[in-house]
Amino acid sequence: MNRIAEIKRKTKETDIYIKLNLDGTGDAKLDYPVGFMSHMLNTFARHGLFDIEVSAMGDLEVDQHHLVEDTGIVLGQCFAKALGDKKGIKRNGSCLFPMDECLARAAADLSGRPFLYFDGQLCGSPIISMPDAAAPSDFQTDVIEDFWQAFVSSCGCNLHLEVIRGRSDHHKIEAMFKAAARALRAACEYDERAKNIIPSTKGFLPGFDSPGVLV
Repeated sequence: MNRIAEIKRKTKETDIYIKLNLDGTGDAKLDYPVGFMSHMLNTFARHGLFDIEVSAMGDLEVDQHHLVEDTGIVLGQCFAKALGDKKGIKRNGSCLFPMDECLARAAADLSGRPFLYFDGQLCGSPIISMPDAAAPSDFQTDVIEDFWQAFVSSCGCNLHLEVIRGRSDHHKIEAMFKAAARALRAACEYDERAKNIIPSTKGFLPGFDSPGVLV
């Protein structure tokens, strides 16, 4: 079974297309105008072994919030759609990820119930790119929480994401993306002992078409 989804979402603020293969090799094809976020999406794909294709544009003359948040919405929708009825998946996963001086932790449950706990320990200062970069763009670190909130709301997952310790905001954010990717990878994997079972005592786990999921 190919667990592949593609979604295009266009509003007056953003125009985003994402194609996702949950059972990929970590390949990322990214046409994304915010350099640091492109780096995080590439990292997410590689550590989750998700194949991701992203084409996005938005009102960056306003700020980065709309584009980054809406990217989280569409990526979460792709996860929910690709997972379908979630039959046979392990459902939850966790990861403790070290990155130099930083240690991040993620725990995910594909329960259909959206909830985010986020403690990134971010200082709030932007991450500065070099002015001679191909696409110079100082990154607004506060939008990272908005990205993950949008993701869990549209995916319908429970995600606890935190930095235990660290100094560099770059490392903190990157470690969180790596931890989240590996936690979600584990949650999406099939359970060989329960291939035809939906992992819930309720008998089903809400998916993409369920009430309350952002479309």
